[in-house]
Amino acid sequence: MSRSKAGSPHDPRGRERFNEDRARQTVAGAQPDLEAGITAIRETVKTLKPRPGVYRMLDARGDVLYVGKARSLKARVANYTQVKGLTNRLQRMVSQCRAMEIVTTNSEAEALLLEAQLIKRYRPPFNVLLRDDKSFPFILLRADHAFPRIQKHRGARKAKGNYYGPFASAGSVNKTLNALQKLFLLRSCTDSFFNNRDRPCLLYQIKRCSAPCVGRIDEAGYESLVREAKDFLGGKSSAVQQDLERQMAKAAEDLDFETAAILRDRLRAATFIQGSQAINAAGVGDADVFALAAKGGQVGVQAFFIRGGQNWGHRTFYPRNTGDLEKEEVLSDVLLQFYEEVPPPRTILVDRELTEQELIAEALAEKAGHAVAISIPQRGTRRRLMEQASRNAVEALERRLAESGTKAKIHRELAEFLELDDVPQRIEVYDNSHIQGAKAVGAMVVASPEGFEKGQYRKFNIRTAQTNDDFGMMREVMSRRFRNLAELGPSPEGEGLGGGVPSSADDGPPTSSPSPAGTKNSHETVWPDLVLIDGGKGQMSSVRDTLAEMGIEHVPLIAIAKGPHHGREGREVFHFPDGREKTLPVNSPLLFYLQTLRDEVHRYAIGAHRAKRSRAITASPLDEIPGIGPARKRALLLHFGTAGKVRAAALDDLKRAPGISAGVAQQIYDFYHAGG
Repeated sequence: MSRSKAGSPHDPRGRERFNEDRARQTVAGAQPDLEAGITAIRETVKTLKPRPGVYRMLDARGDVLYVGKARSLKARVANYTQVKGLTNRLQRMVSQCRAMEIVTTNSEAEALLLEAQLIKRYRPPFNVLLRDDKSFPFILLRADHAFPRIQKHRGARKAKGNYYGPFASAGSVNKTLNALQKLFLLRSCTDSFFNNRDRPCLLYQIKRCSAPCVGRIDEAGYESLVREAKDFLGGKSSAVQQDLERQMAKAAEDLDFETAAILRDRLRAATFIQGSQAINAAGVGDADVFALAAKGGQVGVQAFFIRGGQNWGHRTFYPRNTGDLEKEEVLSDVLLQFYEEVPPPRTILVDRELTEQELIAEALAEKAGHAVAISIPQRGTRRRLMEQASRNAVEALERRLAESGTKAKIHRELAEFLELDDVPQRIEVYDNSHIQGAKAVGAMVVASPEGFEKGQYRKFNIRTAQTNDDFGMMREVMSRRFRNLAELGPSPEGEGLGGGVPSSADDGPPTSSPSPAGTKNSHETVWPDLVLIDGGKGQMSSVRDTLAEMGIEHVPLIAIAKGPHHGREGREVFHFPDGREKTLPVNSPLLFYLQTLRDEVHRYAIGAHRAKRSRAITASPLDEIPGIGPARKRALLLHFGTAGKVRAAALDDLKRAPGISAGVAQQIYDFYHAGG
């Protein structure tokens, strides 16, 4: 039987909410043609053979609805044509299906891994989705230098060295890293910093580095510290501590009290790491612990990360699209998507029998390159760990449900206070940041009832507005945000609201979304339910008039200003398009929420402005010359000294510069003397 997972079309994270809203709208609104979906599936079945593989269901736009795997593709896909045996959820999915894509594999385990990979990539709305935008941090002990560096690492593991993790959060890895520096005195500086030192840095003075950069420790001594660090992180922490104790006792006997004091401080660091383990996992080795709790239609999965008998933190996941699926299947999907990015340990402990547990273990072992055992602990330390994980899962889910109830109430109050027809599902908040008009940047952040949608934030490099013209900047931002929506016309009643992804067409991060319905980006078909502007009457007038000129009148607009006393919190004034003003009580939870939205866009706008300013500081006039990359720019600056001297250089002088051919020299000369 095939397994389901979720993903969105061709933009991994950005279109997730858009697809979810489309699925919800299909449930509540008009049903697509079920017979057309069955016909499309039957046509696909004719071409299939009883081989293992992965199938993708596509809607009329080519967006991925569902990803599944099968031991026999022909038998599994044919099941979708038996409508009476399908749940309502699957019938909705089939009714939207207009085409299928098939990939055959050599084994069912390989199909399982490919399925998880495609779900993480496409995030279809009818699969269980493990939504966690942040990658897990690791500790990396590099192996590409005579004096290896210890550092925090995220992302692809391309650097040569030993990786230890995952850690549950940046906080947990930072605390461990700081203690490890005190314990093993390993360097954390970059290679360029290391190579240019002529005296020890501050870390040496505070006993967090052995200063190999200036020869305070030789290569053999440093290698000994590296071996101890590997033993400690690999689970031999007790042996390392005992060895330090022996060294300290010997130093004391030899009356070498300075060395004894250093070893004492290192022992304290080791004790801190051990004492910070809130969970007793001695003897467990390398293992991940997963426990699931379900309540109120939501699911929470608690994960503990144990490495070398040490607790490296825990995290709670709240998978989406769990619907009417069995909890065993939900946990199976969570594990497969989790280990798509994280290397599996040899032991995985779960609180229930998984769907296709043996197949999952086989697939993970194939991915990891070593045996992986999935089991339900029955007694001893492992059982106590599982009980603690289960208790944490229940408590975390209850807290989330309580917070969700509070958030739902606040959003209902928001709709009432701002006189909206319904609770907004997509709130867009706008602000500008600049210094006397220089390096001006507009910013948009997106919020939903579930929190900030950081993958949908967008910045606008101001291009046409006059210096220091805040109103003009806001007009430019609104024009660029809504110009394509205006060309498509107003959104149909009840459709297109709450859940899109910003376009990358201007300045935002690049996406790979397909172009729907003839437009160049999916962002251009998505309308906000509420536009919140950081500003007063002037900003409101600018935005209102700009949208009116484009024929857009159905988007709710509100401007939030700090009121007459800017230094006094809680005196915000809310400006409506018709000129009315409203305020909220100083201690109102709704006011706190709106302030949070305003502060978030302010933070994002300032960050974008500072980044732009920093790039300008380090920019060089040589960057403007076509065909001059970093290597040639470096060669020119080394040869001439400054960019000004490059500009003033004669053609023959440019030709004599190292690495600059005659053709490139002519290109540089022509760039600066085009009008001469």
